[in-house]
Amino acid sequence: MQSWAAPVLPRLAPAGPDRPWPRVYDSASATLVPVARGRPALLYVCGITPYDAAHLGHAATYVAFDTLQRVWRDAGLDVRYVQNVTDVDDPLLVRAARTGEDWTALAGREIDRFRSDMSALRLLPPDVYPGVVESIDLVVGFIATLLERGAGYELDGDIYFPVAAATRFGGVAHLDRTTMLGLSAERGGDPDRPGKKDPLDALLWQAARPGEPAWESPFGPGRPGWHIECAAMALAHLGPTIDVQGGGSDLRFPHHELSAAEGTVASGVFPFARAFVHAGMVGLAGEKMSKSRGNLVFVSRLRAEGADPTAIRLALLAHHYREDWDWTHAQLDAAAGRLERWRSALGRPDGPPAAAVRHEVRVALAEDLDSPAAIAAVDAWVAACLAGTGSAEPGEPQAVADLVDALLGV
Repeated sequence: MQSWAAPVLPRLAPAGPDRPWPRVYDSASATLVPVARGRPALLYVCGITPYDAAHLGHAATYVAFDTLQRVWRDAGLDVRYVQNVTDVDDPLLVRAARTGEDWTALAGREIDRFRSDMSALRLLPPDVYPGVVESIDLVVGFIATLLERGAGYELDGDIYFPVAAATRFGGVAHLDRTTMLGLSAERGGDPDRPGKKDPLDALLWQAARPGEPAWESPFGPGRPGWHIECAAMALAHLGPTIDVQGGGSDLRFPHHELSAAEGTVASGVFPFARAFVHAGMVGLAGEKMSKSRGNLVFVSRLRAEGADPTAIRLALLAHHYREDWDWTHAQLDAAAGRLERWRSALGRPDGPPAAAVRHEVRVALAEDLDSPAAIAAVDAWVAACLAGTGSAEPGEPQAVADLVDALLGV
């Protein structure tokens, strides 16, 4: 599947020897870890299920991992980035049935809208952008591998992954069993289904249901389960151990827990990821922003109403990526005002030296992508520039413009 055009990143002045190596918070170990040191960085971020437009919760997540890519690249790393599209799944089929629209047409339209939004927000595109539909054969092969290893069983035509096959199951989210059962029921699992060996066992292959799309396989016609799709695509395109598996914090369990379990058993290699990195939830009026609740603020709608996509991005970066927070239109207004001040300062022919703010921004982003601290450093430089304090050097505003472009995407 085609992604979107890449923005051109300015090349920044080299960092000094005191520059810290980028670290991110790993949910599995609950520590900051320096991933991808001395090798290409391998990043897999779970993508959308395209049954509706991308909302600000999506945008905040993808901006976070775009920032990680920018920091890695500035540190001199090659980055290989994979983001999937779950272009066949229950929510998509339910929405299509309710509206009377062909499910493939619905998915295609929303994928196009997502690409347009991500391009407008100046996100670096994935190197590989696979959809589930185009990856059916790949997923079937991974399921066959699990069955060969005794890590699968049949139940009324469906194929399940037994969590008992994964000796380290639970090591990503570190939740008690009662909590896991509750989240499984809430987030796409079927813990109450009779006949399962363990209520937490995950669907690998769903046998064909009347009126639903299905593909041929050695297990009979059907379609893949959710978690095995990401496990198969991540390992196929990035190898047996990736540096970061990323997504929203609601994916920590069951999705990342089970995709890691299935991927590790299929490959025989541990760990599935060196770090599991999760973005916080964006809410509206005290409730998590989600399609099921219908309390969504869409990127495309804000753009249609005239919002500057750069201001939208800056409003998202004003919050630390792991923070849960509530969106208000006042935040967009504040970001637009900040952007106007930045543009005023960066458009000048001379200003304070850029070296100090460049170092401060790099240090802030190296410490778990602290974008609010990075923005504060730029704000201080902009204030000094507009006030005319300190020495003024030709070309320094352009150097700061390149800095915020390369590292903050602004």
